[in-house]
Amino acid sequence: MSAQAEFNAFDSMAPKIDTKQLMEYCRPFRKAQLGSALFQLSTTLAGYAILLAATFYTFAQSHYWLTLPLMVVAAGFLVRIFIIQHDCGHGSFFTSRQANNWTGRVLSLLTFTPYDMWRKAHALHHAASGNLDRRCIGSIDTLTVDEYKALSPFKQFIYRAFRHPAVLLLIGSPLHAIVLQRFAPSATVPYMDDYHSLPRRQLWPSVIYTNIALLAVYGPFIYAFGWQMFVFGYLPIVVMTAWMGGWLFYIQHQFEQTYWARQGEWDVLEAALYGSSYYVLPKVLQWFSGNIGLHHLHHFCSNIPNYRLQACVDGSPELTTLNRMTLRDSLRCLHWRLWDDAHKRMVSFAEVKTA
Repeated sequence: MSAQAEFNAFDSMAPKIDTKQLMEYCRPFRKAQLGSALFQLSTTLAGYAILLAATFYTFAQSHYWLTLPLMVVAAGFLVRIFIIQHDCGHGSFFTSRQANNWTGRVLSLLTFTPYDMWRKAHALHHAASGNLDRRCIGSIDTLTVDEYKALSPFKQFIYRAFRHPAVLLLIGSPLHAIVLQRFAPSATVPYMDDYHSLPRRQLWPSVIYTNIALLAVYGPFIYAFGWQMFVFGYLPIVVMTAWMGGWLFYIQHQFEQTYWARQGEWDVLEAALYGSSYYVLPKVLQWFSGNIGLHHLHHFCSNIPNYRLQACVDGSPELTTLNRMTLRDSLRCLHWRLWDDAHKRMVSFAEVKTA
């Protein structure tokens, strides 16, 4: 086990984990279950449809005091829909590849996320998570302390602005979901010179087809019910979903004792386990988030469907203790902006200024 993994295991008071043995333990949970998948998909879509109908009705009747709480719950259902789309992208929700792909593409009309583009970008995220030499699209851009210090003052300002929670989460998450996903992602960012990416030509078809499908679905909706219903009755649900999803994605890897290593020391299984959090949420929030808080296991074995993650964690003492983070704990993670390679931990900008 690498020095990085030993540090995290010691810091969290967790025992060292035999990754090969753990992979064998996880193997039986990798098989999708058609009944569980269909039940989750049907109940989630039905609940979302009912909430949308109630939201639109109360909005049309100007009962805004009811509309807002309905929107919040509907956004929770849409997060759950995105998790199903996410599982389809990993090929884990159904046993059939075609069933996964076409379900994911249909759900993208609700999540506004081009399925095939996201699937390819997210595969890069899993393949290179925690690797300082292979930072890529599909992850939150993170610089090391030395990289940050080497930037010009202007680029430091850009990075600091980007990493501010108001920009990264409140503005960036919905901007990415609604606007930026209408285009294939750029291969560069303004403060990084070496940025690994998929060729944009591989991503454009998914983006274009999704945009056309969105126009075909929401154009008639706007014509029938008016642009006000779409902008004020539906888009806020998408925005709230982006806030919730952005927070979950942030918290999954941006904690103090996460895992980053250079290519020569990096190990994909150790990066999965030690670089991903176990976000222990209240049961109702865990349900809405489709067990994605069990992210250490998801990264370790991404072909376990979300509806089997909890059972797998429950049977493993190692998985139940590693990188545990409560809702209160997670709020502290907003301070971490840079990776300190010397001390193997995330640090704040204030710590760098006083170092």
